[in-house]
Amino acid sequence: MSIKQRLFLLLLSTVLVLMSVALYAQQQENTNRNKFRQLYQELPTPNVYRTASGAPGHQYWQQQADYKIALELDDENQRIYGEETITYHNNSPDPLEYLWVQLDQNRRAKDSDTYKTQTSEMSERMSARELKELDPDFDGGFKLEYVRAADGKSLPYTVVKTMMRVDPPQPLMPGEQFSFQVKWWYNINDRMEIGGRSGYEYFEEDDNYLYTIAQFFPRMAVYNDVEGWQNKQFLGRGEFTLPFGNYEVEITAPSDHYVAATGTLENMDEVLTPDQMKKYEQAKRERTTPVIIVSEEEARENEKQKSREKKTWKFKAENVRDFAFASSRKFIWDAMGVEMSDGSIVLAMSMYPKEGNPLWEKYSTKAVAHTLKWYSHYTFDYPYPVAWSINAQRIGMEYPMICFNFGRPEKDGTYTERTKYGMIGVIIHEVGHNYFPMIVNSDERQWTWMDEGLNSFVQYLAEQQWERDYPSRRGPAYKIVDYMKGDKDKISPIMTNSESIFQFGNNAYGKPATALNILRETVMGRELFDYAFKMYANRWKFKHPSPADFFRTMEDASAIDLDWFWRGWFFTTDHVDIAIDDVKWYRLDTQNPEVENDFARQKEKTAPRNISSIRNEKEIAKTQDEADPSLRDFYTDYDPLEVSVLDKEEYRDYLGRLSEEEKQLLMAGKNYYELAFRNTGGLVMPIILRFEYTDGSSEEHRIPAEIWRLNHQRVSKVFVTEKEVRQIILDPYLETADTDTGNNYYPPRQEISRFELFRKKNERWDEGEENPMQRARRAKTKVEGTN
Repeated sequence: MSIKQRLFLLLLSTVLVLMSVALYAQQQENTNRNKFRQLYQELPTPNVYRTASGAPGHQYWQQQADYKIALELDDENQRIYGEETITYHNNSPDPLEYLWVQLDQNRRAKDSDTYKTQTSEMSERMSARELKELDPDFDGGFKLEYVRAADGKSLPYTVVKTMMRVDPPQPLMPGEQFSFQVKWWYNINDRMEIGGRSGYEYFEEDDNYLYTIAQFFPRMAVYNDVEGWQNKQFLGRGEFTLPFGNYEVEITAPSDHYVAATGTLENMDEVLTPDQMKKYEQAKRERTTPVIIVSEEEARENEKQKSREKKTWKFKAENVRDFAFASSRKFIWDAMGVEMSDGSIVLAMSMYPKEGNPLWEKYSTKAVAHTLKWYSHYTFDYPYPVAWSINAQRIGMEYPMICFNFGRPEKDGTYTERTKYGMIGVIIHEVGHNYFPMIVNSDERQWTWMDEGLNSFVQYLAEQQWERDYPSRRGPAYKIVDYMKGDKDKISPIMTNSESIFQFGNNAYGKPATALNILRETVMGRELFDYAFKMYANRWKFKHPSPADFFRTMEDASAIDLDWFWRGWFFTTDHVDIAIDDVKWYRLDTQNPEVENDFARQKEKTAPRNISSIRNEKEIAKTQDEADPSLRDFYTDYDPLEVSVLDKEEYRDYLGRLSEEEKQLLMAGKNYYELAFRNTGGLVMPIILRFEYTDGSSEEHRIPAEIWRLNHQRVSKVFVTEKEVRQIILDPYLETADTDTGNNYYPPRQEISRFELFRKKNERWDEGEENPMQRARRAKTKVEGTN
């Protein structure tokens, strides 16, 4: 091929590419890009399983997995040994050739994809933990001893990283069930060294362990109408989706351990003393002050025992999606009853080491009870018999009926404000997870926001019921502003898979919680929102909802079209920045010369003067006509604003041509303010305005977001007032997450920016003068606690 031919082909290909780009751009321009277009392309088509109203369809189905598990906790070697029988019920209309089982502990296997896909880099200063993370040597994966059918025959199985495929002898047909057995063990991870949702904490001072154990057994994956088998690999961030089922679990642990777990304790008389059983029953009747079942004194004594004997604790749980437990000889135990609206009693309970006091004895169980009360208020009565809060350092993690929560005072018993509210907040959050996703069982592996976002929202509501103006981390619109206005290259839409999210906490917790709070306070109103939200929770409790089910229910139960809101807040990274672009003030021209001429005279007096006129007044001693009055005539002294007889006559004729309605409008003296608004952030939102008048009064205007439906960039609206405006404020209550409030004022408001005075490193502080570190330490408020 000649050079000319090559050049011709290159030119031709370039032209074709440019034509394709131009055609694509033209197609984009000619498609519906309206912010208020419906979500028909984004949401799945309704069907017999999931309706267009957001409710489960008349042929909705879900699978069930029942477990019988026998465990042994090896406190000498920090290992779990287990055997289980899983009975899987195929309630789907599909034959299943294979079953998928989750092996979450394989995330900690030496060849784990979690380690392989984890990015890393070197820096000039690195801690021992950071260096260890570069070359992990802990082997925490499952060690499978067998997988076999109920008759004892081996089953073929294939381990695929954190998943295991089990092949039944023949396809499992609709309506059938299949039982199989698994035996395994694994090394328990040291949470304080390598982290993890599950693991142990070692107390060097008394040579004891505190175990918070979860994801410890091979668990069935979900098979449903949305995903088929949800067998997406577990890399550590996207959590779990699990079928509901019934559990019978036996946990063998050292005899001086106390064990808390999902479900009810079935053999209390074998593991507790008569006095402890009496206190347990007393706690069911207590509504205000937790009953101490195992005291701190008893726990301190237990720490010294190091018994080599064992006890087996037997638990039973019905209609739960998972199972977890905690075990230690260090535990203090308290409990109290919480009455639901149907009269049933739930036991709110806590276990914690002495290191958690005085905070835990004072707050934990009361926070559990408070959570059950208010989450039930906004959703449905808590359906389980118990709710546990377990103290574990540097963790907040949830499972059915039990959660592991951080928060400890200093060794002297004092604690900071941050420690106190952080602990109460995490307990409310983790206990709240019983509702989302333990009961309203969304797919955490796919959509973190459906449990974390909804739960963080209700957490905010419950926190505000705990203490007036509780310092909630998330919920109010203004707290998400810094994130929303950040670098868009490091921000993901909420509707992003859990493993691919930038800024996980802001994306999956903060932004959806804020969005729901804005819906409740600004878009829908509390009454409509609360009804629709409760409807969603009740429709999907003990079921598997998808995002579309939530979106559709909130609209269907409220009669408010929210497609614009879901698209902007959940499907894009647009932010809110609405500005007052222009304000024009009008009054009706009355045609009354006495009124209008006086208005013109006042305007003339306040108008800026020409600089030459000002200087000439001083520098010109006398003008020519002042020196020679004969030059003056009618026009020299004529006042065009003086009302003449002719002016009055013309006004009378004008009034005579008006109707009574027109005369009333003319005499009303109203003000007309034309406001123009500019949307620079991209997110359309309601326009909330406060008009402040010169007489000191004020008035609010709330304009629905639909004002933007024909022009999402710039809109104008005229407001009619009887009073003269002194100031207009856009978003006066910081309820829309507007990222730039500097352009929200008329007249424009100049905001002061603060800067700090500092000294260079080589400058010394005078003797006796506080340096910044001393001042910071002094500002750290400590609250004295009592045991």
